[in-house]
Amino acid sequence: MSDKISAARPSVVVLGGGYAGFNVAKALDDIADVILVDPSDVFMHNVASWRALVEPDWLDRIFWPFDRLLAHGRFLRDQAVAVDGRQVTLASGERLEPDYLVLATGSSYPFPAKAEVPDAERTRARLRDAHQALRDAERVLVVGAGPAGLELAGEIKAYFPGKHVTIADLGADILPGPFDQELREELKAQLDRLGVELKLGSPLTELPSAEPATAAPIAVSTVAGDKLTADIWFRCFGVVPRTGYLTGALAEARDERGYVRVDEYLGVSGLDRVYAVGDIAAVDRDTAGAAGAQAELVAANIRAEITATGEPAAYQPRPPAVIVPLGPEGGAGQFPGQGVFGAEQASAIKGQALFVDRYAAAFDQS
Repeated sequence: MSDKISAARPSVVVLGGGYAGFNVAKALDDIADVILVDPSDVFMHNVASWRALVEPDWLDRIFWPFDRLLAHGRFLRDQAVAVDGRQVTLASGERLEPDYLVLATGSSYPFPAKAEVPDAERTRARLRDAHQALRDAERVLVVGAGPAGLELAGEIKAYFPGKHVTIADLGADILPGPFDQELREELKAQLDRLGVELKLGSPLTELPSAEPATAAPIAVSTVAGDKLTADIWFRCFGVVPRTGYLTGALAEARDERGYVRVDEYLGVSGLDRVYAVGDIAAVDRDTAGAAGAQAELVAANIRAEITATGEPAAYQPRPPAVIVPLGPEGGAGQFPGQGVFGAEQASAIKGQALFVDRYAAAFDQS
């Protein structure tokens, strides 16, 4: 079967319903025949997944059905298995050949930051099991001192202040990336007050053999000779772009890490009306904010072409910006032109509500 749209209303297929994909689909729903394809029936608000781990009441606040997203277009619970140009083959055997194709399949990341399987009920159950294992643990090992690892440690100490939490990382400092050292010092000071132990500058000789986020005796060593023990551990590193389904010219557009090379308009070079946005695009850092900005630009450019109004705008990568909550009341961040800020502002902007209302509104068709 091949889905083609009439010339009066162009077709747009969006592969992937993450932060980039759902925003593109939503933005073009009024002007094009939009088909959003995702293997899950729900959007998972990953920004709040650590909060749902420590406070299971949040499980009812971070999953929203895709069938509530679009007023005119349709959602297909399916998965692309081969895409060459604008020819899309889905796992079901259905074939799509839209006028515009937006690749937004995102990335995989260790549970519970992201779901292991595209099934909301299984993910909820897995998160409840991980929560119980965490409640029962006295010592917690977090491997990775990037934003995810720091945020997880802060969440654990905010809800379970009596637990001993250790963050281990091979880097000499926390929070790698183009951020001011002042931000790292502020976060380290807060982590110290929370009682979080940092083991930095030496890799583990090997990762724990136990499955992450499950109860198990953990005993590992760093190359420097430090012995680390815990009752549960969490893996907070390892972003992998989901681009294995790309074939032909699209496969050749991937770089050595699997990201898709794009031009200044986020179009895949050499291909007409094929775009890559979000975590799979070889621009920006892999964040929800960057994904949203890329989605906004691509949707605006497609709209301008459909309506023959204006010229396409080029994408400008975002300057360094980050907010790292350490529980609802703690954390710090850095914004362009503003510099580094502390716990009060980090809590007000992100830590308290974790942007739940902002994203939930997009899925409300009432």
